[in-house]
Amino acid sequence: MPRVIHHDPDWPVFVGDGWQDRIFAEPVTDRFHAKQGRSIGRWTLTAPDGRTLVVYLKRHFKLSWLDGLLARLWPWRAWSPGLQEWEHLRTAAAAGVPVPRAAAGGEFRGPGTKLQSFLAVEELAGQMALHEAIPLAFERLSPSVFHRWKRGLIAEMARLTRLLHRRRLFHQDLYLCHFYIAESDTQVSPGDWAGRVAMIDFHRLARSRWRWPWATAKDLGQLLYSTFEVPGVADADRARFWAHYRRGDWAGATVPPLWVKRLARWKGRRYHGHNAKKAASIPLPPPAGGGGNKQKAELGKGDKP
Repeated sequence: MPRVIHHDPDWPVFVGDGWQDRIFAEPVTDRFHAKQGRSIGRWTLTAPDGRTLVVYLKRHFKLSWLDGLLARLWPWRAWSPGLQEWEHLRTAAAAGVPVPRAAAGGEFRGPGTKLQSFLAVEELAGQMALHEAIPLAFERLSPSVFHRWKRGLIAEMARLTRLLHRRRLFHQDLYLCHFYIAESDTQVSPGDWAGRVAMIDFHRLARSRWRWPWATAKDLGQLLYSTFEVPGVADADRARFWAHYRRGDWAGATVPPLWVKRLARWKGRRYHGHNAKKAASIPLPPPAGGGGNKQKAELGKGDKP
């Protein structure tokens, strides 16, 4: 079976000999989630010398026959989510964006048009997503310190987003939940946020050279939508992000025109309305003892229309 495998030098030390033959059969149960032929779980590995490595193992057990056929016809390209995200993480890192380390990744081709893939991404230990970190800092910090905390964080988020966009690279899942900071940074206001914010989930990263204004609006609309109803986030913060984003260093690239902001705002409201409608359509079981339950289920900020 043809295989395309990439890994860091220390990966075999943690997984042992013959790991490629076992990777799709390894029991990974911690924080495990499976859906439609794919799964993700937290996997703790221990080397013979006692060192530990904690990764999130993403596995795609059954991909489309068409992608499998294309992988056989054009084997020099990545056709599976695992191998694509491996490449995307390196592209983002090359652009200057802090990302989690991809310890190993690859795709298995055949027999016939069968295609499988995997990706092992190192855990961001001690870190948390911004949709949780911002409310936590809002509770922990005094109003004046929290205001200063937000200003620095917003500037860094705008800088990272601009690093991608000026290269015409678009995340396509640009939600607060895909920005991470150290939990300890919710207790103080760092003097300098540079390098303290990481980004995750680059499986949909794409380059758009000609339709970049629309791709820009989509990314910014997703980010805007994900800030709605987050404690501690105000309209002034959203305006500050746009100011930092647009007035920063574009390194000769075309600065997004003002109509992109208006389109992003429209998209953000549209995402919000779509998911509110979707949430309202989800029935909840009646409470114990009978009677109707008018409370509506709430969708996470990562849910997309």
